[in-house]
Amino acid sequence: MPILMAPMNQELKIVKVLVDEKTKKHLEDMGIAVNGIITVLSQSGGSLVCKVKDSRVALDKSICTKIFIA
Repeated sequence: MPILMAPMNQELKIVKVLVDEKTKKHLEDMGIAVNGIITVLSQSGGSLVCKVKDSRVALDKSICTKIFIA
């Protein structure tokens, strides 16, 4: 399921990232990669604030629909 539909404050495993190579590299540099762990902290208007490793990352709606979690 896309991360946009994920429950909040629960550790989730990233299973797929459907973006172009440039965006994928940028996300991987922030710690968002396949088999990585991500936690949704808050949601507002389709945008998410997530915890990745020890950092907080804001993701807009267009990226959230392309990151799939289990």
